[in-house]
Amino acid sequence: MTGLWGKLRQETPLIFSLMLCSKHLHAVITPSCLFMSQRMAGNSTGEDDTGPHPDSQPLPVPIRFPRQHNSSDSTGLRRQKRDWVIPPINVPENSRGPFPQMLVSIRSDKDRSINIRYSITGVGADQPPNEVFSIDPERGKMYVTKPLDREERSSYHLRAHAVDMNGNQVEQPVDLYIFVIDMNDNRPEFKNQVYNGSVMEGSKPGTTVMTVTAHDADDITTSNGMVHYRILQQSPHSPIPNMFTINRETGDIVTVAAGLDRERVAQYTVIVEATDMEGNLNFGLSSTATAIIAITDINDNPPELTQTTFSGEVPENSVNVVVANLTVQDKDEPRTPNWNAVYRIVSGDASRHFAIRTNPENNDGMVTVVKPVDFETNRAFMLTVVVSNQASLAEGIQSSLQYTAGVTISVKDVNEAPVFPDNPKMVRFEEGVPTGTVLTTFSAKDPDLLMQQTIRYAKLSDPANWLIINSTNGQITTSAVLDRESVYVKKNTYEATFLAADNGSPPASSTGTLQIYLIDVNDNAPSLVPREAQVCERSYSSYVNITAADADADPNVGPFVFELPVHPSTIRRNWTVSRLNGDYARLGLRIQFLESGVYEVPVLVSDSGNPPLSNRSVIKVKVCPCDEHGDCTVAGAVAAAGLGTGAIIAILICIVILLSMVLLFVLWIKRRQKERQNKQLLIDPEDDVRDNILKYDEEGGGEEDQDYDLSQLQQPDSLEHIMCKSAGVRRVDERPVVSESQYPLRPVLPHPGDIGDFINEGLRAADNDPTAPPYDSLLVFDYEGSGSTAGSVSSLNSSSSGEQDYDYLNDWGPRFKKLADMYGGGNDD
Repeated sequence: MTGLWGKLRQETPLIFSLMLCSKHLHAVITPSCLFMSQRMAGNSTGEDDTGPHPDSQPLPVPIRFPRQHNSSDSTGLRRQKRDWVIPPINVPENSRGPFPQMLVSIRSDKDRSINIRYSITGVGADQPPNEVFSIDPERGKMYVTKPLDREERSSYHLRAHAVDMNGNQVEQPVDLYIFVIDMNDNRPEFKNQVYNGSVMEGSKPGTTVMTVTAHDADDITTSNGMVHYRILQQSPHSPIPNMFTINRETGDIVTVAAGLDRERVAQYTVIVEATDMEGNLNFGLSSTATAIIAITDINDNPPELTQTTFSGEVPENSVNVVVANLTVQDKDEPRTPNWNAVYRIVSGDASRHFAIRTNPENNDGMVTVVKPVDFETNRAFMLTVVVSNQASLAEGIQSSLQYTAGVTISVKDVNEAPVFPDNPKMVRFEEGVPTGTVLTTFSAKDPDLLMQQTIRYAKLSDPANWLIINSTNGQITTSAVLDRESVYVKKNTYEATFLAADNGSPPASSTGTLQIYLIDVNDNAPSLVPREAQVCERSYSSYVNITAADADADPNVGPFVFELPVHPSTIRRNWTVSRLNGDYARLGLRIQFLESGVYEVPVLVSDSGNPPLSNRSVIKVKVCPCDEHGDCTVAGAVAAAGLGTGAIIAILICIVILLSMVLLFVLWIKRRQKERQNKQLLIDPEDDVRDNILKYDEEGGGEEDQDYDLSQLQQPDSLEHIMCKSAGVRRVDERPVVSESQYPLRPVLPHPGDIGDFINEGLRAADNDPTAPPYDSLLVFDYEGSGSTAGSVSSLNSSSSGEQDYDYLNDWGPRFKKLADMYGGGNDD
C-alpha cells in the first residue's frame, strides 16, 4: 500500500493534491492546501519533500492538463483510464485587490521539452465582458483583473489552451469553472414605498389585512438574501399600540386584537421593516415601507331621529309641497348605504296623501304632499314615521329606540273655486227653436261649506252668440235661432263656455262647458249637381249623370226625386230624365238631333224629408257635334259657345290676314338684308379709308378739365437719344434721311398759354417740315401721365384755312385722292 501511494504521488501530483483539498471544492483555496499541493507537485520534479522551508511562501495549486493512461491485459486489449474532474474555482465578490489577483497556475507536462504558450477563452476572457480574467502566456498563471459582482454574473466558464511556439495544440483544452461567492452587499427593497389596504371595522383577530413584499438581490439560498419582516410603529395607538402583527417570513399583516371601530379611528399607519441575514439586526441590512390601513364601514350604527314629534302645515289643494323636515343622525360613513336614510309612513295616511323623500345632502326626510287634501274633509293628519338605512344592520346590532316619530300635519283652509257638478254638460234640442227658449240651468256649487259666499255667472265663449246666461242662477236661454248647418256646429254639437266666480277673498272662479246637441229638421232643400254639362247633338252619343246636394242629415236627404217641369213644354219634348238609383239620375236628349248650342234645362229635385222639400235647379247643357269617340270637335265647341257661321268665317278671315302680314314682314326684312349686302360703296374700295378711323368712346370732361398741364405733352428729358439732337422740333416717329431743318427752340417748361396755341405751333412745324414723311402721322410721346387732363378739342380749327397748297396730294397715289379732291380743288370724278 505504501508503494502504491508513493507511485500515485509521483505520477499524478496535481490530482493527488486536489484530492487532499477536496473539502475546499466550494470555498477559497486555503494557503495550507496550496502549499501542500505545491510541495507535492515540486516533489514530482525531484525536489525535497521533507517539509516546507521556513521562508517559503504558499503558492497556488498548479493545474496540469489531463493525460490519458493506457493499460493492457493478457488478451492484448487496452483500457483507457478516466480523467480526474477539475473542481471549480470560487472567488468572493467585491474583493478589494490588489489587482490583478492570481487565481490558479496552469501547467503542461510537456513544458519540460518544448516551449508552451498558454491562453484562456470564454465569457470574461475574450468574450464580453472582456478582460475580466487574464493569463500569463509563458508561466500559465491566471489572474482576475477587477472586483466581481455576483448580482451581475454569478459564474464564468473558461477554457484553458496550451500550444507550441508554432501555434500547434499540444494539450486538450481544460474547462475551468469560476463561481462568484455572494457577499451581503444589497439591502432588501420593497416593491412599493406605500402600501394601501383595508379591513372592516369589528373584524376578529387573525383577519388578514394585506401583504407587503421586499426583494433582496443577494443569493436567496444563503442568509444574505433571506428577508424577515417586523412592525416598527403603529399610529395611532388606539385602542392599543399593537393592533396588528406581521408574519416575519411572508409579510402578511393581520389583526391581533379586537376593537377596530371606524367611528373612532378611520385609518392606521404602520411602519414595516425588512431585514436580510434572516432578520439578524446586528449583521443584516434593513429598509422600511409604510402600510396605510383603512377601516371600512359596516352598518353598526342605526339612524336616530332627533325628535320624537314633528309638525307641519299645508294649504288645501296643494301638490308637491314640502310640509315638514325630519332630521336624523347616523354615525356611519356619509353618503353610503350604511348612512342613507329611508323613511316610511306606517299609519295615519290611508289615502296616501303624503310621501317622504330623502334629501341626499343632509339625509333629512322631506314630508311632501303628493295628493291634494281637503280642509272640509280632513283638517289634520297624525302620521307615524319610521326610519332605517338602505343597508341592513350588521349582525348583532339592534335598532335604536329613536327610529320612530310622530308627525302632525294641519290643513289650512283656502277659498276654493266654485265647481260645476257636470262639466261638460250636454243638452239635446232640435234646431230652429225660437228665440228666448230656456235650454237649461248651468249652476255651480261652492265647496267652502263654512263660508257664506254668492256665485255670479258670466258668458266666456259663445262663438255664434246664440245664448244668454242669468248671472245669479245660471239659467241659459237662446238669443237667436239655433242652426245645425252653421259653421260653428261640429258633429251636430255646439259648445259654449261659462264662468262661475265667488265673492271670497281672494275671489275664485272656474269655467264650465255646455254642449248643445242639435237634432236635424228638414229645413234645407236639395240642389242639383253639377250645374253645367255637355252632350252630343245626337241622342245616342252621350248623356249626363246628375245628383243632388242637401245640407240636412239623414233621413232628411236622399233618396231624391228628379223630374222635368211641365212648363215650358219644349223641356219635356227635347229632354228626358231617367232615375239610376236613389241619389243619381241621367239627363239626355229625347229627340234624335238637337242643334248645337247652350241650353238651360230646369230640373225639379225633391228630398225624402217629412214633409219633403223641393228645389227647381237649372243646369246649363252645351250641345255640340262629336267625333267617333264621343268628344266635341273644335268647331263644335265654338258653335256650342254661341257663335254663328258668319262669326266663325270672320274669325278665320282675320286669322288668315294676320298670318299674311307676318309673312310679308319677314320677306321685307330678308330683302333689306340682301340689298345691304349688294349695295356698292360710294368710293372705290381702294380709296376706302374707313378702316383707319378710330372711334373713342370718351372725349374728355367739362369744366374740371380746363386746367391743362402741358408738361404731359412734352417729351421727357431722360430720353438721351432724342435730347442729343440739335435744337428744333423733335420728332420720334421717323428719322429724316436729309439734314434736319432748324426750328425755333421751344421752351423747356410749358408756357401757361392755351392748348390751342400749343397745337397750332406743332401744326405749323409739321406743315413746313421738308423732311417729314409724305403722310401725316401722330407724334409719339413716351409718357403721357396717369390719365388725360385735356378737354375736348372739337372746337379747334385748322390753321391752314385754304392758304396751303395741296395740289401735291395728287402725286401721292390713289389713297390720297380723296384728300386731294377735298383740299386741292381738283376736278370731281
